[in-house]
Amino acid sequence: MGQFIELQSADGHRFQAYVAQPAGKARGAIVIAPEIFGVNSHIRAVTDGYAADGYLAIAPALFDRAQRGYDTGYSPDEIQAGVAVMQKVSLDDALRDVETCVAHVASAGKVGIVGYCWGGTVAWVAAAKVSGLACSIPYYGGGIYGQIASKARCPVMFQFADQDKSPTLAQAREIAAAHPQAIAHFYAAGHGFNCDHRGSYDAPSAALARQRALEFLALHVG
Repeated sequence: MGQFIELQSADGHRFQAYVAQPAGKARGAIVIAPEIFGVNSHIRAVTDGYAADGYLAIAPALFDRAQRGYDTGYSPDEIQAGVAVMQKVSLDDALRDVETCVAHVASAGKVGIVGYCWGGTVAWVAAAKVSGLACSIPYYGGGIYGQIASKARCPVMFQFADQDKSPTLAQAREIAAAHPQAIAHFYAAGHGFNCDHRGSYDAPSAALARQRALEFLALHVG
């Protein structure tokens, strides 16, 4: 089990981050960029899971800039509330907080980033703009299509869903075609397939995507 700490970004913003330590010496570190639901129980479980796999894992509360301690579920009303909070946080500000987390965990070795939903978009843009990242694994980031011109400076592995509406399958294929140096996997599932708290959860796709993510991290982080 991890714990929350407080960090301060370069612009003076103070925010919470959930940190989970591995049992032994860290293989490296991973920043977990959350969905629009905050660092909720699912994201904390994901963070704990990567720590169990040997990584120092950290999930920044990127919505602290708009609403401190935001933590919610997946009902239609909560989704709309999450979208409203997301619209108050700029990508540039989110990247500042990611940068702070990368610096905080860098003593563990190389640092990768894994992001889900909105966090998937953050992970993609971070691959282009945040220094010190060894790799990036964006899961079904709806905003990636709007950032298709970004040029990643580290290896990237996209995790897309065939039945997604954000991004659509056509958009995801266009993203993959625009970045042939990146790996792109497509799963027979819908948006949010990795989250076992959502109705769209797809256990086989989630397990395969996690296996691939771990292999990618082992290659680029340690």
